[in-house]
Amino acid sequence: MRPLKGKVAFVTGSGRGLGRTIAERLMAMGADVALHDISEEAPARFGEVASLSALAEELTSNGARAVAVTGDISDNAAVEQMVAAAQARLGPISILVNCAGGDIGASGDKPNPSTPTQFKLEDVQAVLNRNLIGTMLMCRAVAPGMAERNEGAVINIGSILAHQGSAIEIGYACAKAAVVHYSRCLAMEMRGHGVRVNAISPGPAKTARFLATRSTDPVMMEEGPSLDRYATPAEIADAVGFLAGPDSRFVSGQVIRVDGAAGLYAA
Repeated sequence: MRPLKGKVAFVTGSGRGLGRTIAERLMAMGADVALHDISEEAPARFGEVASLSALAEELTSNGARAVAVTGDISDNAAVEQMVAAAQARLGPISILVNCAGGDIGASGDKPNPSTPTQFKLEDVQAVLNRNLIGTMLMCRAVAPGMAERNEGAVINIGSILAHQGSAIEIGYACAKAAVVHYSRCLAMEMRGHGVRVNAISPGPAKTARFLATRSTDPVMMEEGPSLDRYATPAEIADAVGFLAGPDSRFVSGQVIRVDGAAGLYAA
C-alpha cells in the first residue's frame, strides 16, 4: 500500500540521520520527496552518504522521486528559493516535515557551556535559528499554499526536553518547547483550511550524529522488548508516517512523544 502516492513532501535536514530515515519512510509510502541539507557536503560529516545529490539519486531508485535542495532554513531568501525549486521540480508541497535543527552552536558543535545561567549568547541564538526560526520560516513559506488547496500536513520535530525542566542543553530545550507551542498556534490558524499541524517529540535516537557526539549507555543501546532504551530512527519515522498519512486525517494540534515513556510525567 502506498497511501502517499501523488503527494509531495519536503523534509528539512534529511541529508542524514533522523531526517533521512523520515524521508525514506515517506517515499516508501509513495511520496515524492525534496531532500534538504544546509550544503551538498553536509550529509557526509558522519559518514552516512557522500553528498545530498548522491542520496537523492540513491533513493529515487526505490520507486518515488527524490530531489536535492540546499540552503539555510534560518535565511528567509534561502527558504523561499528552496521551496520554489522543490515545487518547480516535484509539484505543490502537501507534506512538510521540519526536522532540521539540533543542539548545534555558533561554532558548528554542541554548545559548551549550556546551562540556564552559563551559556554563550551566540550559541543560544544559533540554536534558536536552527530550530524555531527555521521551522517558522518554512511553515510560512509552505502552509499558505496548503491552505489555498485545502489539504496538507505539517509535522514539526520537538524533543522530550521541550516538556520538562533541564539544567543542560538550555538553548535547545527552550527552542524545542517553542517549536511545540508554535505547532499548536499554526494548527489553530490552519484548522478551517483542512491543513493538519502536529509535532513529534522524540527521546534520544541512535543516529550517526548522536553516537558520534555523546557518551552512550551500552544497556540503552540494546534493542528488545524493553522500552528503557534508545529509539531507532525508524521508530520516530513511523510516527511521522502516521501523521503524514490518511490514518491521522482528524488529528491536528497534537504532540506525540515517541520516547518509550521516558517523559511519562512531563507536561
